[in-house]
Amino acid sequence: MARTKQNPEFDIEVDGQAYVWRLHRQPQWSSDVAGWRGMAIAVRHTEGQREAVVEFPPGPQPRFGAPQLKPSQIATELVAKAIASAVAAGWEPLSRGKTVAIVVDEAGG
Repeated sequence: MARTKQNPEFDIEVDGQAYVWRLHRQPQWSSDVAGWRGMAIAVRHTEGQREAVVEFPPGPQPRFGAPQLKPSQIATELVAKAIASAVAAGWEPLSRGKTVAIVVDEAGG
């Protein structure tokens, strides 16, 4: 039996530009000072190579045994606003270079 892709990618258009995004990290507990860490999405332009990881603040702690977050549960408006915020913060999706990490608020701004 063939394995299904663990992290599917989704197409989205923001300000007339085509991007591809995927769920990079589930909300999780971290042993560092931060404690709980929020979800993160990875975004890249369809014609570019440079990726941005957009990190969201942690929300309420999930109940023990709760199902994991699925990418289809993430609102496209939230992703679009987070991508626009990343571009406004200085991410140049068509340039070359290392992955950029950008932190946004709960609303993606």
